[in-house]
Amino acid sequence: MVARTYTVAFEGIEARPVEVQCSVAAGLPSFSIVGLADKAVSEARDRVRAALTAMSIAMPTKRITVNLSPADMPKEGSHFDLPIALALLSALDILPSEEVAGTVALGELSLDGSLVPVIGTLPAALTAAAQDHTLLCPASCGAEAAWVDAAQVFGARSLMEVVQHFTGQKPLAVAAPGEVARATHSKDLRDVKGQERAKRALEIAAAGRHHLLMVGPPGSGKSMLAARLPGILPPLSPEEALETSMIHSLAGLLEDGGISRERPFRTPHHTASMAAIVGGGRGAKPGEISLAHNGVLFMDEFPEYARTVLETLRQPIETGDVVVARANAHVRYPCKFMLVAAANPCKCGYMTDPAQACARVPHCGEDYLGRISGPLMDRFDLRLDVPPVAFTDLDLPASGDTSEQVAARVTAAREVQLERLRGHPGLRSNADVEGEVLKEIATPDAEGAALLTRAAEHYRLTARSYHRVLRVARTIADLEGSAQVGARHIGEAVSYRMPGA
Repeated sequence: MVARTYTVAFEGIEARPVEVQCSVAAGLPSFSIVGLADKAVSEARDRVRAALTAMSIAMPTKRITVNLSPADMPKEGSHFDLPIALALLSALDILPSEEVAGTVALGELSLDGSLVPVIGTLPAALTAAAQDHTLLCPASCGAEAAWVDAAQVFGARSLMEVVQHFTGQKPLAVAAPGEVARATHSKDLRDVKGQERAKRALEIAAAGRHHLLMVGPPGSGKSMLAARLPGILPPLSPEEALETSMIHSLAGLLEDGGISRERPFRTPHHTASMAAIVGGGRGAKPGEISLAHNGVLFMDEFPEYARTVLETLRQPIETGDVVVARANAHVRYPCKFMLVAAANPCKCGYMTDPAQACARVPHCGEDYLGRISGPLMDRFDLRLDVPPVAFTDLDLPASGDTSEQVAARVTAAREVQLERLRGHPGLRSNADVEGEVLKEIATPDAEGAALLTRAAEHYRLTARSYHRVLRVARTIADLEGSAQVGARHIGEAVSYRMPGA
C-alpha cells in the first residue's frame, strides 16, 4: 500500500504542489527519501523518527521509502517534515488515508514532536485552495494562511494534536486570520523646514509612483524627506496587500499572521551585495527590490553602492519583475517598486559651497556622480537638487501642509489613475503606462506639445526621457484635478529633468 498526502515546493512566490508518497514494504530496515531532496529534506527522516518515538510510536522494522513527486523538481526546506510524517502514519494505518490524502501540509518537527513555524504558508494556502484541499500547518502560522478565504486552514501545536485531529479524538479548530496591522507615522512632512520644492517633488513622486533622485550636500534633508514618504503614500489595495504579503511570507517577515496595508519601505545599506538587493543566495530568495514590491526602495548614499549592484537595477525598473537565474533554477519575483535615491554632489559633499569645497572641484563631482551610469540616471523620472537649509529657516515655525493633507491629495490622484486604467490589467499608476495607452491619456494640448518639443530638442532628451516627462506631467495634472495635460504641467515636469534641477 502507498499512502499519499500533499505539500508544496516554492518557486519564487509560487507554491508548486508536491505529492508525498510513502511505502512500507518488507526488506532490510531503512528509511529513505527520494525525489531531488536537499540536505534539510533528507534530514527529515531523523526528525520524524524522533518525533514518533516521543509519541511512543515504534518505527516498523521494514523498508520505508518516501517519494516526493514530481521527482525532478528541487525540494528545499524543513517544511517537508510534517507531510512526510503524515504519509508514514497513514501507511502504518494510524491515520485514515482518505483524509490525509485530501490535505496539504507543511511544518517542521522538533525532536519532541512539537511543530516549528515555517515560511510560505500564505502561498501554500492559495495552492491548497486551488486543489480544493485543506491546509495543515503549525499553529503559529495558521493566522497567516487563514487570510485565503477559499482555504480551510487548521493549525496544530504538535504532531500529537495532528493525530488526535485525524482520528476524531480532538478535532482542531479552523484558524482565523490575523489582525490587519495599523499604520502609525510619527514623522510629519511639516517638520521639514524649507525645501518646498523638494516636498513638491516628493508629492508628485508618491502620486504617480515615479522614481526620484535627490542630490545635495550633507545635512540638507534628503534622508529626512525620504523618511516621511511612507506617511503620504496611499494604503495598499487588497490585491496589492496579498501580492506583497506573499513575498514577505517567503522571507519570513509576517509577524503573528498579520497582513499590513502599509506600503513597504525598504532601506538597504550601501554595502549590500547583489544577491541582497536583487535576490539570490541559497534557495534564490527574494531581494530588497522584491521586498519593496508595491512600495518604496530608498537607497541612501546611492553612488557608494557597488557599480554591479546599481547596474542590475536597470532592467527591473523597466519590467517590474526580476528573474533570479541559477544553474538549477530560474525564479521570477515581482518587483514593481518606487526607487528613491539620495546622493551627495561629490565625495566631500560640498562642491556647491566654495568655502568648504575641496581643491578638485568640479572634477570630484564628475567622478563621484559618474558612478551612476547614464542609462540608470535616465530612468529617474524626477532629478532634484536639494540645497542646504539656511540657519535662519531652522528657527521658523513649522509651515506647509501636513503629511495627512498631502496624503489626501496623493490618494485622490491614485484613485483617478486607477479609474482611468481600469480596463488595462496590470496598470495601476502613471509610472506603469507606456505605448498607445500613454499617448491616449497624456497627450498634451497644442501649447504643451510645442513646449515639450522645444525642451526635447534643447536638452536632447532620449525617447525614454520624453515619455517619462509625459508621465510626470500627467501626474501633475491629476494632482490639480485637470483632465488635460497643459503647458504648465509639461513645464514643471521638464524642470525636474534639467541639469541642476
